[in-house]
Amino acid sequence: MTLTNHHSENEVNEMFSRVAGKYDLLNNVISLGTQKSWRAKLFDQLTLNAGMDCLDLCCGTGDLTIALARQVGPSGRTIGLDFNQDMLAHAEAKVRKAGLGKDIELIQADAMALPFPTGAFDVVTIGFGLRNVPDANQVLAEAYRVLKPGGQFACLEMSQPTNPVVKAGWRAYFHVFPHLAQLFGGKAADYQYLQTTAQQFVSADQLLQMMQASGFHSCHYTKLNWGAGALHIGKK
Repeated sequence: MTLTNHHSENEVNEMFSRVAGKYDLLNNVISLGTQKSWRAKLFDQLTLNAGMDCLDLCCGTGDLTIALARQVGPSGRTIGLDFNQDMLAHAEAKVRKAGLGKDIELIQADAMALPFPTGAFDVVTIGFGLRNVPDANQVLAEAYRVLKPGGQFACLEMSQPTNPVVKAGWRAYFHVFPHLAQLFGGKAADYQYLQTTAQQFVSADQLLQMMQASGFHSCHYTKLNWGAGALHIGKK
């Protein structure tokens, strides 16, 4: 296994349990609301039709899962998968509030060893979760495996700006926002983790190469917020 995140799975799991209750609020504060526009760009670049089978990996509190279910409707199947039970509990509450309890199934499982047969889904997504797993290559391989031929894969993730001016501002903000999170009730140490993983994760170009090595074709990416994030798309 090639580690792309050197924090232990237990450490990451415990951290997400601590932040689960404030995860949505703090993500909106820290991202200055841009995470919503990033998800909108994902749907602009995917072809989603009623009746499709969709899998949202590392689904967290379920925002992307819910959006997928609304796109494919009750004739489709939407599954949200995460390894942290506390995050899934919040996702379940949001699914019920959205009236989508019959359209969405939430599963606690490991994204590196998916409990689904080969060729089960039309679409696989992962939003801000790939940098949290120990081996991103294994997640990509599993996503490829469970996709149907012609199926679509989309990954939203933090990235590393290449413009020197933007990169300097990006680094400065990452030093500030753990303390910003603390002002809104979070723990600075927990959000220091985001700074570390974002800075240590692979570049957008490297992730594109990893997708291609996993078998995906027609791969491309779109820089978000001048390279602070990236949306990668590929097909099986």
